[in-house]
Amino acid sequence: MSFGLPSIKVKPEHAVDIQVHEGPFGVPDPLVAGIGGSKLKLGTTHPLEVSEKNYHFNEEKMNMAMLRNIQGLQAPLKLSMERKFASKVGRLPFLPSSNLQRDVLTGRYLDIGFEDILNTSDLCEVAGQPHAVIERSLGLL
Repeated sequence: MSFGLPSIKVKPEHAVDIQVHEGPFGVPDPLVAGIGGSKLKLGTTHPLEVSEKNYHFNEEKMNMAMLRNIQGLQAPLKLSMERKFASKVGRLPFLPSSNLQRDVLTGRYLDIGFEDILNTSDLCEVAGQPHAVIERSLGLL
């Protein structure tokens, strides 16, 4: 009996072709795309990278499937609606957000990971131009 739980075995994903806005010399513009804009052209560097990127997503899927089997359909629907509303808290695109409400709803506020220490917005090397960032988020650039 599987109880409708998702598979624990990691399945490889195919790379998605994402278009990067490039400057006049074929190099991504760091003021528009950011420093990480050129990373999209690179492949994965380690076999576990895909698994680690999808860890929280796979864990959430398994928890929702178990919750659905135990409490019924209404419990995962309510939690997913709360998470969706928490992730849509409105801020301007160039302002950093801690997403504390979403972290509390998912339980990630209890974990201290690599991204909590070394990936803070205070240590960011690129402070984007507010007008360019908003135009990019609206699809004008």
